[in-house]
Amino acid sequence: MTLFPHAKINLGLHVVRRRPDGYHDLETLFYPIPLADTLWLSTKAEGFEGAVRLADCALAVEGAAVDCAPEANLVVRALRGFAAQWPTPYIYMRVRKTIPMGAGLGGGSADAAFVLRGLRQRFAPQVGNEALRRVAAGLGADCAFFVDSRPALATGIGDRLSPFGVSLAGWHIVVVKPPVFVSTREAYAGIVPRTPKVRLDEVLAQPVEAWRDVLVNDFEPSVFAAHPEIAAVKQRLYRLGAAYASMSGSGAAVFGLFRAPVEGLAEAFGGMFVWQSQL
Repeated sequence: MTLFPHAKINLGLHVVRRRPDGYHDLETLFYPIPLADTLWLSTKAEGFEGAVRLADCALAVEGAAVDCAPEANLVVRALRGFAAQWPTPYIYMRVRKTIPMGAGLGGGSADAAFVLRGLRQRFAPQVGNEALRRVAAGLGADCAFFVDSRPALATGIGDRLSPFGVSLAGWHIVVVKPPVFVSTREAYAGIVPRTPKVRLDEVLAQPVEAWRDVLVNDFEPSVFAAHPEIAAVKQRLYRLGAAYASMSGSGAAVFGLFRAPVEGLAEAFGGMFVWQSQL
C-alpha cells in the first residue's frame, strides 16, 4: 500500500492563554497543502531491505533526516496505538521524507495519521474517523487533523477541530524553509498569551488580499527577532509579489500565496528548501 501524507500550513495562529497544565490554548486554521512524503505499508518483507526490525514492525526512513530512534518515531507509535485497539499483523513500513523537519508543516504528524488511515483501510474498515482521531490525538496536537485532511479551525492545544469553509483553490503557494531550527520550547518562551482583537473566523472571511496586516502568527515577533533570516524570507516573498505571507506554526518554514507561478525562486532563496504548487 502506498500513501502520500501531506503537509499543512497555519492560516493565522493566536496563542490565547497559558493553561494550568503548562500547555497553551491556541486558535489557528489548519489548511492542507499537497507537499507530501511517501509512505509504504506491507505485511511482506519484500522491498523493505535495510529496514530496522522491531518487535511488532520494521521501519526504514529515506530522504530528509529524522533525528530520533525508530522506537520513538511517530509512525511506530501510531502503529502501536492502532494495534492496541484493533488486531494488526507484523507491518513493514518505509517513509520517504520530502516535507522538511522542524518546519511547522506537520510532516511527522501527517506520517503518523496516514499510518492509522492505511491500517484502518486494510485491517479495520469498520472503524470511523472519530475513533481514529482519538488515537491520533494521543500522538500529537495536530495529528488528528490529518485523519480528515480538510480545512479546520483548531482550538484547545490544537486538538479540538471544527470544519471551516475557507478555500485557496487556484492560488499558487511557495514554501521556503531556511536552514534554521526553531524548537517548540524556544518559540513558546517568547510568547505573551493574549486575546486577539479580531476573531480568526472574521479575518478568514475576508479576501486573501486583505489578510496581510490582520491575519497574524503570534510566534513571528519573537522567532523573527531570534532568527532574522526567517523574517527575511517573509519579506522576500512579499517583494516577489505575494498577496499574503506568513510563518507556518512555530517555524521555520514560511509560505507565500500568489496569483500566478513565481519565477526565480532558486536564485532568491539559494541554499534553502523551496517548493511551489497550485492549490
